[in-house]
Amino acid sequence: MSQRQLPIILALGSSQTLAWASTYYLPAILANPIARDLGISSTLVFGALSVGLIIAGLLGPRVGHFIDTFGGRGLLAVSNVVFAAGLVLLSFASGSVVLIASWLILGVGMGMGLYEAAFATLTRMYGYAARRPITGITLIAGFASTIGWPITTYLDAHFGWRIACQVWALIHIAFALPLNLSLPRAKPFQAALPDEVRPTESAQQSETVAMILVAYVFAATGFVSSGLSALMPSLLLQFGATPAAALLAGTLIGPAQVAARIIEAGWLSRYHPLASTRLATVMNPLGIAVLAAGGPVFAPAFAIFYGAGNGILTIARGTLPLALFGPHGFGRRVGVLSLPARATGAVAPLAVGLFAEYLGAGALWITALASVSAFIALFFLRARQAP
Repeated sequence: MSQRQLPIILALGSSQTLAWASTYYLPAILANPIARDLGISSTLVFGALSVGLIIAGLLGPRVGHFIDTFGGRGLLAVSNVVFAAGLVLLSFASGSVVLIASWLILGVGMGMGLYEAAFATLTRMYGYAARRPITGITLIAGFASTIGWPITTYLDAHFGWRIACQVWALIHIAFALPLNLSLPRAKPFQAALPDEVRPTESAQQSETVAMILVAYVFAATGFVSSGLSALMPSLLLQFGATPAAALLAGTLIGPAQVAARIIEAGWLSRYHPLASTRLATVMNPLGIAVLAAGGPVFAPAFAIFYGAGNGILTIARGTLPLALFGPHGFGRRVGVLSLPARATGAVAPLAVGLFAEYLGAGALWITALASVSAFIALFFLRARQAP
């Protein structure tokens, strides 16, 4: 990445870290305190998050089209205001109605302000050269849970969950909003995205097939990621791991994700994103095979395999569509591709939880099959050379 790109990557990566920490990762810490205070089930709190994720997915194509046309600086800045409004409303919740309403607002913010919008913004700026900046912001935002969970835990322990939400709202206005406003304004549309040759009918049909395959890959891997992230410790306990080993495994996922993204930014960047995506899809099955062969003592090794694959797959959500389909219409295309992944990600914790209830540790093999199916689907795609 160039010296001119570095300030943009730092600003956008930092704002993404704050956005993920204060939304997607918030219920992991606050679900139980909110449930106790409101007299509801913590499952309802996670259900509200799922509703927010679905709203975000439905908004994706429209948000992407807007960024394709006008750039993402203004929309990302507005997302911080929407995040702040949703968090403030959440802090005043007295029952399930306001709780769900607040997550509807946060879902709008997530649709406008998480990775897909950031990827589209970078592609609007750099075209085919956006691969390294995309990797850069995911490398920074990979620390969202590492930073966000301790902050949220501290605020909840000392001031309560309502103040925690209000502090995160203030952080969006005081820090994330200026960071997004520091991004350069988009160039005129034609200057940013040069004309490309209009595809033939057969090429359009080929692209449609490729879109379906990529959407399936993202949906399958999104199911695995959301399901295992929510239930990793309990699944490892069912596999026979000790509580200490399960806890250690959980703490290794984040560092494994970051390490894999560093490798993607360095060595793997020399190869087409199809190669790194294929590698990422087999990491979870390999980890489960190691766990099955070596026994519960290998739970940390499984977590490293899973975390590494998950880290690269996050980058692939931006780099793979860019390499296969090009920068023209990238935002809308990524928005469409994110829809199935949002849906599977929303239902995954419940589905994997039911698998675990009836199949025990066999639920891990269900996720392995999903990953393998994505790996197979990738071999029906052909690498496209960037101009």
